[in-house]
Amino acid sequence: MLFRSDGPRETFKVEARHVGGHVREAVVAAGDDASAWRMLSDEGLHLKGTDLAPFPFGYFNAGLQADLIRCICNSAVRHGVKLDSLDIALDNEYWLTGSFALGTGQGHAEPTRIQIEVCSNAPQTTIAKVVAAAVEASPALALLRTPLVNTFALYINGRRRAVAGVAASTAADVADPFLRYHAPPGAPANAAAVIEKLSTREDGEIAIAPSATTTRITRKVTGRGRLIDDSGMTAIETWLQLPGMSHFAFRSDEGGGDRAPCGLALLSAGLAFCYMTQIARYVETMKLAVGAVRLVQFSPFLTGGAEGFDTHLFLNGEAPDEVQGNLLTIAARTCYLHATMAAALPPLISAKHNGSPLPR
Repeated sequence: MLFRSDGPRETFKVEARHVGGHVREAVVAAGDDASAWRMLSDEGLHLKGTDLAPFPFGYFNAGLQADLIRCICNSAVRHGVKLDSLDIALDNEYWLTGSFALGTGQGHAEPTRIQIEVCSNAPQTTIAKVVAAAVEASPALALLRTPLVNTFALYINGRRRAVAGVAASTAADVADPFLRYHAPPGAPANAAAVIEKLSTREDGEIAIAPSATTTRITRKVTGRGRLIDDSGMTAIETWLQLPGMSHFAFRSDEGGGDRAPCGLALLSAGLAFCYMTQIARYVETMKLAVGAVRLVQFSPFLTGGAEGFDTHLFLNGEAPDEVQGNLLTIAARTCYLHATMAAALPPLISAKHNGSPLPR
């Protein structure tokens, strides 16, 4: 079977809100007629979160893995190759400089490291072609290697305002999710268990993350994933390499069904969640009179390519418009995943076929 189609262009819509603390809720769908998935995100205890739902980096890491698995499977079908097993190891690294309190924080990212392991009776030369074609086709990997310009729109207490320090969205006004939804969407009837917190934790005691630094604060994210069966389901585990951090498990459906969201949906949610985390941290640090944070994000992808995301941010509160406008800009600058998209970071990829390294 051919897995979820490599269409010419597909745009995911993320509608997210800040629930409280570091808890965010998002509804993600590919177009208005597609199945919508409700996802929750939280931060670990190091950021004073509840640790009950996956951290934003976990969503992003899982999305990268799932989309690469999809593209490898599609490439294998096109090359007439049967895969006996497919495993991915994917590691991200991010770092922060500056200060939230002073508004000088800056997010950074390192190239993603990916290890691919394929078991198949096909010749090694054919597997090398399968993997190379998949890497070129994956829109998630294109997002990593292509510098992208993200655009923003700002709504303060219900009125659209000009943005500064970021590229302005040229899109028409969008509906505030608070006004659009009367009830959260339900998952499709045949949905699998999509996300769960595992009992596994990293060794050591949790330390609270500082809000400012004169040195480099590094965050390493580890992910391990595999194709479960020929129907297109994946199983992925991600965690933050810090003492005491929990592990989380994701499922994705890369076969075009409605049993779980696809990798690009997980990736899109992760970026929205990360951006909202930066907003919450700055509001908390500066004790700003800003609340009821919501956003609508449009994430376009195409085979072998990606485009900048368009984010419409809704802020409410008694803080002056200038302060709320600065919040949008500061959050965009400190967001690690927006920094990832803005940079050219070709992933560092190695692959094995039946245990033997493929030539690079």
